[in-house]
Amino acid sequence: MSFLVCILSLALLMFVAYRGFSVILFAPLCALGAVFITEPTLVMPVYSGLFMSKMVVFVENYFPLFLLGAVFGKVIEMSGFAQSIVAAVVKIIGAQRAILAIILVGAILTYGGVSLFVVVFAVYPFAAELFKRCDIPKNIIPAVVIVGGATFTMDALPGTPAIQNVIPTTFFKTTIYAAPILGIIGAIFIFASSYAYLEWVRRRAVAKGLGYSGACQLREEPATLANDSLVNPWVAVSPLVLVGVLNYVFTKMLPVWYPAEINVTMNAITKPFVVKLSSMLGLWSVEISLTIAIILVCIISFKTIKEKFAGGSYAAVQGALLATMNTATEYGYGAVIAALPGFIVIRDALTSIPNPLLNEAITINVLAGIVGSASGGMGIALAAMADSFVAAANAAHIPLEVLHRVASMASGGMDSLPHNGAVITIMMACGLTHREAYPHIFAVVCCKTVAAFAIIAVYYMTGLV
Repeated sequence: MSFLVCILSLALLMFVAYRGFSVILFAPLCALGAVFITEPTLVMPVYSGLFMSKMVVFVENYFPLFLLGAVFGKVIEMSGFAQSIVAAVVKIIGAQRAILAIILVGAILTYGGVSLFVVVFAVYPFAAELFKRCDIPKNIIPAVVIVGGATFTMDALPGTPAIQNVIPTTFFKTTIYAAPILGIIGAIFIFASSYAYLEWVRRRAVAKGLGYSGACQLREEPATLANDSLVNPWVAVSPLVLVGVLNYVFTKMLPVWYPAEINVTMNAITKPFVVKLSSMLGLWSVEISLTIAIILVCIISFKTIKEKFAGGSYAAVQGALLATMNTATEYGYGAVIAALPGFIVIRDALTSIPNPLLNEAITINVLAGIVGSASGGMGIALAAMADSFVAAANAAHIPLEVLHRVASMASGGMDSLPHNGAVITIMMACGLTHREAYPHIFAVVCCKTVAAFAIIAVYYMTGLV
């Protein structure tokens, strides 16, 4: 019974998300409904002490990132920088490679350490303008953004700074460069299969005569400028380059400027507090970089955006608030579901899979799918089962680096079900609904899911690490 409670709650949330209802409203209802069926007296304590607590922590940590990412994307759009870069890209590579161009831009940014939530707002103006010029259906933009920002650069390529590649290091005593050969093979598999699918969709749309607006309604469309008023493409791309470079610089320099624990004492503060640099380093680096890049765009294009800035920034703030709350409620939902007895039943049942690599891949995929979070599902799985994974791997003479890479890649598989916060944020930023865009997202997610099992097969066939 407890198992069915979890499954029904998850199915209901995915259904309402796919139908276009707000997860801000339904995520707590689905979570607390499951609690009510399990233990009615705990509904309000769980709501206040767990759901709201986790949701507030997410907002506290990530709202500045969402806000700055949204403002950055908006000034890039209003300044005409997106239009300038797209015009140059079309001239250089042609319409046939528009999808490839957006994938590569997202991949470069995320592999450089820029959060997917920032990449969404920064890349969408480029993607919308490029797809419009090339008359490619808009409803595949979210899938293209996910391929570039949340697949092979998130957890397959060795050295990626994404949290999904960092978490396994604490459990397996590995580094973010673990199993580089398997990671590269997995990245190639994901990129090739996803790109082949997206190109097939594009060709099919051309054959049917479907253009940019042929498969969806147009919402959240970026503004366009006259071509003769556009800045030089090299100037336009400079803010994007600046974000990547400054993010790297501040990641290296902040530990030099600040101690590991920052004790904050001010005359107006009656109780001093401590901030741990390790927990804020990645966030601060990106936030400072985005702030500087926004200022740069505003300085370069002051005349172009000065009259539009008030309205544009207001729209960006609204978008950031909605995106943050969508994802934060999903975070709270996952925390509640993970605390239910039915979730424990599911987790424990997965331990019966005999092969350690298959056990790890399936367990993390399933748990990430249930909680709607790659890092959340992997964190829960490894916290409960890492020791057994290690023992089984040692008995089978499997290097822990392989465990790391499989865990990392498996986390980014079926986490992206309809209720996933990042999926909802991407579609909201693009002005699309689940019905319009999710089928293509699901297709590339399937490519990503298969990749984790593909590298397991490669390992057993070749012994490569």
